[in-house]
Amino acid sequence: MAFRFVLAAAVAAVASSAAPPSYHSTTYAPPAYGPTHAPSYSPAPTYESYQYQYQPQPSYGHQPAYGHQQPAYGHQQPAYGHQPAYPACPHYPEDPACSKNSTDPWCLEDSEYPEYEIKHAISYNKHKVLELYADVADLNTENSVERLTEIEEETYLCPSEVGYVRPLRAVNTDGKWRVIVNNIKVDYETFTQTTRIEKCLSAGEACPLVPQCYESSCLQKSVYHRFLVYDPCDQYFPFAIETFQLPASCACSLGAYEISH
Repeated sequence: MAFRFVLAAAVAAVASSAAPPSYHSTTYAPPAYGPTHAPSYSPAPTYESYQYQYQPQPSYGHQPAYGHQQPAYGHQQPAYGHQPAYPACPHYPEDPACSKNSTDPWCLEDSEYPEYEIKHAISYNKHKVLELYADVADLNTENSVERLTEIEEETYLCPSEVGYVRPLRAVNTDGKWRVIVNNIKVDYETFTQTTRIEKCLSAGEACPLVPQCYESSCLQKSVYHRFLVYDPCDQYFPFAIETFQLPASCACSLGAYEISH
């Protein structure tokens, strides 16, 4: 009997040693999840928070100083004051050949007169040329030329030389030689410009047939004429109306009356 008790106790001791530890024993203390020790979980960051929080800024502190590296353009500009002098129009000499052997500021004969060029330009711009020509055609003295048979029929106090001419070139009021449209026939139209010229033969001398008790002198008088001219250097419309000063009359100027005894 005593042997059975001892064996039962030994079996119970072995069983107790092989059994797993109880969670309710004092050797295992689970963590307390009370309100004071509860872990704090922050909400997960959203895309908007990253979008506004992450704004990297580049560092410009080490930029190169361009103020000292820019080229000085003020010293590299070309000097435009030394532009080459372009030659004048080769077809329009300042002094034509017809003026070499004459002292008059006009030419009645001209071996270099550009007749063919003028005809071609009139044919190309005929309507505009006719408008300009109508402005000076009324001033044409062609009727006076046809009415006089001899120039000697005109008599004046001071001796003078009278002529009804059709100049081919003349000096305008600006002192430049111009080509005057004259004796040019295009289709059925003939472009002519006639003017009257009177030159004093004794300008500055005493008037003849005037008593010596009067102070007198022959005086050359001029008048302004308007002519249709041709400019060979103008490539667009080579025609214009310009003003010319030509001798018109030879007058006798009388001064004070003098009595000498």
